[in-house]
Amino acid sequence: MSKFLPPRPDAGDAPPRTFAVVASQFNAAYVDALVSNACAELKAISPEASISIHRAPGSFEIPLLVQSAARTLKPDAIIALGVIIEGDTAHARLVADAVTRSLMEISLAHEVPVIHEVLLVANEEQARRRCIEPEMNRGIEAARAAVGAALALKSFNN
Repeated sequence: MSKFLPPRPDAGDAPPRTFAVVASQFNAAYVDALVSNACAELKAISPEASISIHRAPGSFEIPLLVQSAARTLKPDAIIALGVIIEGDTAHARLVADAVTRSLMEISLAHEVPVIHEVLLVANEEQARRRCIEPEMNRGIEAARAAVGAALALKSFNN
């Protein structure tokens, strides 16, 4: 896993206009930090952007809300945020695998960038480094990826 953030994309003259953020309520201290960082970065890149935030009870429910956002809101990109902390059973990995597959399928079916930052981490230290600290903050990374992917997709429609 990279320890560096990608560069901030140049939104240019026609930046993406709408973003949906779908975030888990579970592990709130970490997920709320991801949401805050992602939204701040989106506004820094595209100050006029409209950002809607939608909360899922847990990570497993994120794909359903992402699908609904893709279908009804038709945003330029969707950012999925969650934190799954591995435990003593296979449950965390099963949830993470299901979420990953579902988000990819939704993105392809609706032709909308779905940025997958539902993190599967080994412990709270990993969560803190990726969600709260700025050096490898996955909220910032998700925002940059959302803008970059939306701009790339728009280039096919011109």
